[in-house]
Amino acid sequence: MFDTMTITKAVGAFCGAFLIFLLGGWAAEALYHVGGGHGEEEQAYVIDVPESEGSGGGEAAAEDPPVEELLASADVGSGERIFGKCKACHKLEAGANGTGPTLHNVVGRPVDSIDGYAYSGALEKVADVWTPENLYHFLKDPKGYAPGTKMGFAGLPKPEDRANVIAYLQSTEG
Repeated sequence: MFDTMTITKAVGAFCGAFLIFLLGGWAAEALYHVGGGHGEEEQAYVIDVPESEGSGGGEAAAEDPPVEELLASADVGSGERIFGKCKACHKLEAGANGTGPTLHNVVGRPVDSIDGYAYSGALEKVADVWTPENLYHFLKDPKGYAPGTKMGFAGLPKPEDRANVIAYLQSTEG
């Protein structure tokens, strides 16, 4: 069944494939690392990027209109639709925690105050009360506003969307 010639052919095919693989790697290295040194060359064009604050504020927050102005023109109906993204983890019923804590009466409520929910403690370092402004900045970039938070949501990039969600949350209080 297996004779010497078959084994020799298999070993030869393996060695030939390995040789082609090594030659391909050598050719790619020669193409992409022309200078031979790694990181010794000066970059041809450098883009200056200003440093930004990691506290959820920074320059991007300076570009947004004032929170009070956005809330004055917020649309509760649109906020309800956008809140659909939040429903995966949060509930609006009192005492009904989901993956995240209940958002019943969240506006004006102390941070990390729901009994029976295990908070990460990251929010207490940046805010005491869920004011509309604190909610606004948290909804923009949860991990940037409160580094270490357990919330995995990426945030709402549009200022109007954040204001609409806050207006919706305020309208459900009772």
